[in-house]
Formats: sequence, structure tokens, C-alpha cells
Amino acid sequence: MTSPLENLCGPGKALKAEALDAKEFAGLCRSGLARLNDADNDSLSLESRFDLGYNAAHALCLAALRLQGYRSGNRYIVFQALPHTLGLGPQVWRVLAKCHEIRNLGEYEGDLNVDERIVTDLLAACHLVAAAIATRTPSP
Repeated sequence: MTSPLENLCGPGKALKAEALDAKEFAGLCRSGLARLNDADNDSLSLESRFDLGYNAAHALCLAALRLQGYRSGNRYIVFQALPHTLGLGPQVWRVLAKCHEIRNLGEYEGDLNVDERIVTDLLAACHLVAAAIATRTPSP
């Protein structure tokens, strides 16, 4: 029986199988945790905290996907894969998917519209991702 992640692999699909690189995994975790730590700084602007939090979440979710032996062809799939990579449900990945939409509007249309609530929800979701990935280690 194939896994849900394996079903997303193949030509023209969102994922490709690729062996884990422990150094890459460690770097993604380190980067994600550093950004999350900075995003928790209330003295920064909401926009900066959102940007740091979103990029922290992406790095950590990508690390989780890489830990499973896959690489993503797009940014969004790392959030949708959370139930299969870290066992996290829709209360986490839906927030991160919404933040991805907000990020894209800001990046590509110059319309970064964030408020305290979305930043709070983003950081809470990111902390859940960080806690879940902290319990996993790459196998040699």
C-alpha cells in the first residue's frame, strides 16, 4: 500500500522522492528555529514578525518533509503534508495555508495585509510544528 506522500510523487506531481541529507535537515531546523525566535519579538513590526514566522514555518515544514524522504516542487505542499509528516491536523496546516496566501499577496501584489490575530495564530501554529519536529531525528 502506498503512502499519501508517495501518491504525490511522480512526473508532474508535487513531490519527488529524494534521500534525506542530515546536514540540510539540521540547517532547515536551525534556520526555522532562529526565525521563530525572532518572530516572537514583540518590538518588531507585525509585518516583520509575520515574514519571520512564515519563513520559520516553511523551513520547519520543509525539514519535516525532507525527513520523510521527499522534496517539494512548490512551497504550499509542505503545509498540506503536515498530517503525514508530523501528524498535525487542520488546525495547524489551515493557518499556515492561509498565511501562505497572505504571503503571496504581499510578495507578488504588494498587498501584505496582516493583523495581530493572524500573526498570533501563525506563531502558535509554528510553535506546534517546532515542538513536533523536535521529537524527530533523522535516521543514519
